[in-house]
Amino acid sequence: MAETEPAVAEIEPAVTVEDAGPALKRISITIPPESVDAKIKESFKTLGQQAQVPGFRRGKVPAALLEKRFGESLRREAKSQLVGTAYAKAIETHQLRPLGNPSFDQEAMEAPLESGKPLEFSIDIEVVPSFELPAIEGLEIKKPVAEVTSEHVDAELKRMLFRVGTPSRVSGPVGPGDRILARAVVRKEGAAEVLFETDRALVVVPEEGEGDEGPVLGLMIANLRGALQDRAVGDLVEIETTGPESHEREDIRGAKLLIQLSILDAEHITPAKLDEVISQLGLDDEAMLRDQILIALEQRRDMEQRTAMREQVYEHLLKTVEFPLPARLSSDQIVRAIERQRVDLLYRGVEPAEVERHLARMRGATELQSLAKLKLLFILAAFAEKFGIEVSEQEVNGRIAAMARQRGQRPDELRGELTRTGGIGEVALQIREQRTGDRLLDDCTITEMPAAEWNALVAERQRQAARG
Repeated sequence: MAETEPAVAEIEPAVTVEDAGPALKRISITIPPESVDAKIKESFKTLGQQAQVPGFRRGKVPAALLEKRFGESLRREAKSQLVGTAYAKAIETHQLRPLGNPSFDQEAMEAPLESGKPLEFSIDIEVVPSFELPAIEGLEIKKPVAEVTSEHVDAELKRMLFRVGTPSRVSGPVGPGDRILARAVVRKEGAAEVLFETDRALVVVPEEGEGDEGPVLGLMIANLRGALQDRAVGDLVEIETTGPESHEREDIRGAKLLIQLSILDAEHITPAKLDEVISQLGLDDEAMLRDQILIALEQRRDMEQRTAMREQVYEHLLKTVEFPLPARLSSDQIVRAIERQRVDLLYRGVEPAEVERHLARMRGATELQSLAKLKLLFILAAFAEKFGIEVSEQEVNGRIAAMARQRGQRPDELRGELTRTGGIGEVALQIREQRTGDRLLDDCTITEMPAAEWNALVAERQRQAARG
């Protein structure tokens, strides 16, 4: 009776898992020689049945010739399959929850696969941190309470008339609220090499009351109004800044940058006339328009109120829960955090230009703040799992439709945009986090506080944080 070859599907590698750093595991794997031999034999058998070599019928090619012609590539492929299978079994058996891509022992990966010898290698993989969830019952939460007044409606109506106003091209000088289209070139200070360039950089001159700073290419620039005001088409504006440590691009983090803006075009917005807007919206009169604005502002207030309450819960969780974070904060995780913030702001009805200001400030956040956002992501994911919170496709579609209404877009247009930028997943994650925050609020003790007092309290906390 012929000897039965070991079945490759029954590989039982020897596996050890040990801590190699914060939320980092080192998996050491040894695949026994008999499993290596079985895989090599299986691979050569499959090749012998399929290979077409001139002068030989299929399935009749000598093993020595197959080894000479295909041995190196075949063993390389066999090794890749052995490693992949063993790694997957190790993850499943030890119930590891990987983050990002594994880091393989390169020396072991480059060594040839040899018959009669074990295959030994190690893998470093960042994993979801483990920690105990705290009790939240009875946590005192302040609910900011504010009334939407006629003054708020007046201000929103003014913004609406400006938003749907008529743009007119100007050659200069530009002033607050004007939009500039420029060719932008970004270099590191003193370097000739270009880091980034575009012919379609859109920059808005900060308006009075917004402060002097504003975003350029996603970076928050101090005194932007001073740099741009009274400039004209054809002017070259040079701006010096420092790349934020939390930027998506590693080569920009902490780098001294020179941004050159060659102004190609500029436009001034003339606010629309009130009666024209009323007619376009199919409304009867100004009172009906103001009623609609009031309802929209009250909905926005309610969302901001809920956000403020969730933020208090999140602050408590960050102070209460301690665990080591993965050492390598990948750019992908930073991008996800920024995209999630974009989705949240759009859902809350924040104007696109103001969204960019928020995101530019977020890129300028300290490393400590970035770590806190990552830490909170893990904590909320753990609570969502505890509560069994899952997000349906219907919920995602409903959220996209709500965001589209805020932006005056069709839902299918916004879905296409989010699909291109990878934002669909962030919409689902935003919904899950908000539902988790709301579920946590159910266990809290909530007391009301006038919004003005709340805003003053928040401002004082921010001043204290800035002073360190």
